[in-house]
Amino acid sequence: MSAERARRLPPGQYETRDFPVLSVGPTPRGAERDWSLAVTGAAEPRRLDWDALLALPSETIAADIHCVTHWSKLDTTWTGVPLDALVEPLPGATHLLAHCEGGYTTNLALSDALGGRAWIAYAYEGEPLAPAHGGPARLLVPHLYFWKSAKWVRRLELLRAHAPGYWEANGYHDRGDPWREQRYQGDA
Repeated sequence: MSAERARRLPPGQYETRDFPVLSVGPTPRGAERDWSLAVTGAAEPRRLDWDALLALPSETIAADIHCVTHWSKLDTTWTGVPLDALVEPLPGATHLLAHCEGGYTTNLALSDALGGRAWIAYAYEGEPLAPAHGGPARLLVPHLYFWKSAKWVRRLELLRAHAPGYWEANGYHDRGDPWREQRYQGDA
């Protein structure tokens, strides 16, 4: 591995060329037929169907991704809609809770979700996002451990206080910064 690639790996991570599939439950099938995304608790609550999502301005993002289980995949390319185009927080909103098909949730501080830091991704490497990787659409938050990039996202709920998601309620770190090795509650 080159020194440049090694510098892109957070502490405790190793590079993989594969794209491991880790999920809490079974992979939903056929979700693109009835997919929609609700945004609640916002200045303008909204519901978008698949066509409405694709009609919004999108971006192609080149990013390295890092899983809490220690693998990192460098040089990934995603296409999606920035959360900034979807979410206008109410005054006092501080967090976002992503709700996903199958009941999975994850939380984010708005400072980690807005300002060009997160997207609803629907393509990976120029192809529609495969169901095993969260298709038809997933949250993409590449600067945090990948459990924060929730698969099969269906609702973004804006909150005025922190509320733990699935892994956070089970002892994982509230933020999950891979460069600080924030894997579990109590990690710096």
